[in-house]
Amino acid sequence: MKNTYYILLTAFLLVSCTENKANQTNQTTEKTASVPVFNEDSCFNYVKVQTDFGARVPNTQSHRQCADYLSEKLRIHADTVIVQECLLKAYNGTMLQSKNIIASFNIATKNRIMLCAHWDSRPFCDEETEQTKQKKPVMGANDGASGVAVLLELARIMDSVPSKIGVDIILFDAEDYGVSEVEGSYCLGSQYWARNLHETNYNPKYGILLDMVGDKSAIFCKDAVSAHFAPDVQNKIWKRAAELGYSNLFVDKAVGALIDDHYYINLIANIPCIDIIHYDSEAGFPATWHTNNDIIDNISKSTLKAVGTVLTTIIYEE
Repeated sequence: MKNTYYILLTAFLLVSCTENKANQTNQTTEKTASVPVFNEDSCFNYVKVQTDFGARVPNTQSHRQCADYLSEKLRIHADTVIVQECLLKAYNGTMLQSKNIIASFNIATKNRIMLCAHWDSRPFCDEETEQTKQKKPVMGANDGASGVAVLLELARIMDSVPSKIGVDIILFDAEDYGVSEVEGSYCLGSQYWARNLHETNYNPKYGILLDMVGDKSAIFCKDAVSAHFAPDVQNKIWKRAAELGYSNLFVDKAVGALIDDHYYINLIANIPCIDIIHYDSEAGFPATWHTNNDIIDNISKSTLKAVGTVLTTIIYEE
């Protein structure tokens, strides 16, 4: 009887465990079934379109052409689009004709999140060793265009499959026209927006910034600014990324404070915002950062797919 009891008990437990696992699998399937598929080919094409204009340095024709393209593309998909024009003073006294582009989806709901990236590119390749190469502008396929491309693809998706929550996509200008020697010289567009919100009492639940999210060797660690201002949001996104199978990219590793657009969104606008950015405390920024090699050939569709899938999941499960 004793042996029979254990056999019956073991069989019962095995069946129970199998049923629990099946239920968990069904719950996971149901949870992700309503999440649209992120198209990496479409996203990659959005990177290419931007770089085909050339370097998007403020006050250039390429910059103006790309601004028109981005605002018109978002108008196709969004409920509303606002182009926030401003004249911003660079560290060297140059006045930059700048445009922050804000697209809103599902405007009827107050339950909102914001997604952002910078769309301009750097006026010089200061990480090049040769002086002749340093004078050329950065093409910015990864540093700028990749994050924008992910957001454009999300805009297309939300137009086709409306989300339950409201989403605001903000493309910041004049982010990369700065130097480390001058405090506050980077992120001019986001600083302006944070002091001049496009909507009175704008108060989303949280924000997610994308910066350099297309490199073939991408690694996204947990930066200290995000961890300080929005730890719950940061942990939520990294946890969901791991559940989706992207723990090799979204690494659960703390790194130092990074002054990026999210810093000013948190500090000035008081909106909890985290940064998904390619940076590691050992390797630093990607090898193409602020060089002539930040081009479309070094963009990975699989990296874009990973970031896009995580964000799509966050949006449709919120």
